[in-house]
Amino acid sequence: MTLSIPFDNSYARLPGAFFSAQPPSPVRAPRLIAFNTDLAKLMGIAPGEVEDMAEVFSGNRLPDGAMPISQLYSGHQFGQYNPQLGDGRAVLLGETVGTDGVRRDIQLKGSGRTPYSRGGDGRAWLGPVLREYVVSEAMHALGIPTTRALAAVETGELVYREGPMPGAVLTRVAASHLRVGSFQIFAARGDANSLKRLTDYAIARHYPEAEGPMGLLTAVRDAQAQLIAAWMGVGFIHGVMNTDNCAISGETIDYGPCAFMDVYDASKVFSSIDRMGRYAYSNQPDIAVWNLAQLATALIQQFEDREAVVEEATEIVHAMPELIRQHRLAGFGVKIGLADARPEDAGLIADLLSRMAENQADFTNTFRALTTDTARDQFTDPTAFDSWQADWQSRLKDEQDPVAVMRQTNPAFIPRNHRIEQMIEAAIDGDYALFERLDTVLARPYEDQPEHANLSRPPMPDEVVPATFCGT
Repeated sequence: MTLSIPFDNSYARLPGAFFSAQPPSPVRAPRLIAFNTDLAKLMGIAPGEVEDMAEVFSGNRLPDGAMPISQLYSGHQFGQYNPQLGDGRAVLLGETVGTDGVRRDIQLKGSGRTPYSRGGDGRAWLGPVLREYVVSEAMHALGIPTTRALAAVETGELVYREGPMPGAVLTRVAASHLRVGSFQIFAARGDANSLKRLTDYAIARHYPEAEGPMGLLTAVRDAQAQLIAAWMGVGFIHGVMNTDNCAISGETIDYGPCAFMDVYDASKVFSSIDRMGRYAYSNQPDIAVWNLAQLATALIQQFEDREAVVEEATEIVHAMPELIRQHRLAGFGVKIGLADARPEDAGLIADLLSRMAENQADFTNTFRALTTDTARDQFTDPTAFDSWQADWQSRLKDEQDPVAVMRQTNPAFIPRNHRIEQMIEAAIDGDYALFERLDTVLARPYEDQPEHANLSRPPMPDEVVPATFCGT
């Protein structure tokens, strides 16, 4: 039986200015590592034989109905504008409309050179493929909007980075791959017609109730504000919040040098290339606003009379910090058992975070331990927690069932950096047991799963992962 994908493509039918037709490059010996049967079922995909799926998800065979393209975009990378980026190692096979009525892209990452490769080999090595598979699926299980992983395939070929690495291809699924940079490139080129066509397409696909470019800007703002607040609530650091990595759908996209914090540190940076801390944990809300401002600047270029539009766009962007603040207050409120946090609760939350930072408290385990009265054990000086706890308990008197609220919000398991690295090291040697275990456990992050308790343990000093690296 061969794999069957019910393609219903729309982006590939847009004018050629938006992309380049690009088939994936074949690989030597594809082997299927993982296939996400639950996601496939949601998308109406009928699985085939293992060997056939390896052929399709490596790029060796195009399934019926596929219209492979690489998308064009530009973007600000660490604040500097790059006039042309695009999918340098990815091919969009096409789209499906799932059983839930949602349209999704199916993209191969690591599928070979494209017109946008800029001298790169267009390939991916096994480590980043497994990282994105596990972390993106974990984010989905945490309830945070994200791209997802449909399949992972070994290529049977070597990829050369610091040295020879095993090659792999990830099949990524997204509500779309439209980014802020997708709009920036046409604005920079002065191509108002393409910019308007892309705006209309984005509205129809993602925000059909939005009215015109400013309606789209408002919708993207609202989605991104919720997303950033959700990241902060689980201690997630994206690592490369460039405008080409900012999806207008409000999904988390491009899991390069991303990481989840162990010990709480608001200034924490993991990305090896973020030497100035631009994308540190605490800077993510400000960067989200900055990225939205770049989208606003691009969208405005399709208007002949821009003065009034500039004023409206400015108001939309300037409202974003307060939106993020409100979402963060609500998100951290439920983390400490407050079903409906009040403005004055912000001080209680900030006080806890400050004490956590001063006492090397693990972010995830501290909040989870609030449900079991063991949170003080996370502090180097437990009395620092005790003095905060008195104010907290006083506030909880107004709540009906704070423990239930916290257990639904504070995960027991996250994709810890040291476990991800251990998983990659084992997989390089052909051992996928930890990959499979992490994928299984992280699918139920809010359950205790005592038989897997060691996966909730923070790293020992010799296990700490101080930096993460871009997948290219």
